[in-house]
Amino acid sequence: MEWRRHLPALASAAAGINQASDAWDAVSDSFCDEDGWPMDEKGYADGQVKRDAEAWKHAEVFLDHGPEVLAGVRAAADGPDYVEGPISEDLRRLRGIDTTLVRAGQLRHEWDQIMALMDASLPGSRTLYQERAEEHRNSEGWHYADELSHQGPALVRAAEYLANRVDAEQPSRTERTRVALARSTPGARGVLPASPPAPPAPNPPAPGRSRS
Repeated sequence: MEWRRHLPALASAAAGINQASDAWDAVSDSFCDEDGWPMDEKGYADGQVKRDAEAWKHAEVFLDHGPEVLAGVRAAADGPDYVEGPISEDLRRLRGIDTTLVRAGQLRHEWDQIMALMDASLPGSRTLYQERAEEHRNSEGWHYADELSHQGPALVRAAEYLANRVDAEQPSRTERTRVALARSTPGARGVLPASPPAPPAPNPPAPGRSRS
């Protein structure tokens, strides 16, 4: 159950993506006309850049912690959990999360390669082009962050449910183990000790000479 230590980070990241999306949705219409076309193109573009940057920051948390939690959930869930029960819908939502994490991971890997190439071939160019490159990465990453805004909470809910179930089952397992050990341990209460061995019989006296 080591994977459960990642749950607070994932829960915070999922909430962060949704907050970034909601904050943009709350103001995006103010940059557009009645038909939805941007009137303030710069303001509209700046708002999207801010949303994408914030969302990608939280998406990277899923890249760091999500795979281990996902593996733990799939190991702890059993067949009936997928068919019915409190987390059946959440488990169904997780069917596409592998693809989301893989493609987001590829995007991050490409970004790391671009930064390394800049540092190696054009020293000093990173300060000139990093901001533009980050905007491009964050823009492409918004799609994956948006997917994680739905898949992420499902992963956290399923993981928390399974972790709590294991905790609830643990005391009964411990008690059954204790009883079994008590029954199999020599000298357990209710077993009478063996009788001590009888002392050896005294040796007969040696025959003596008659005085008559």
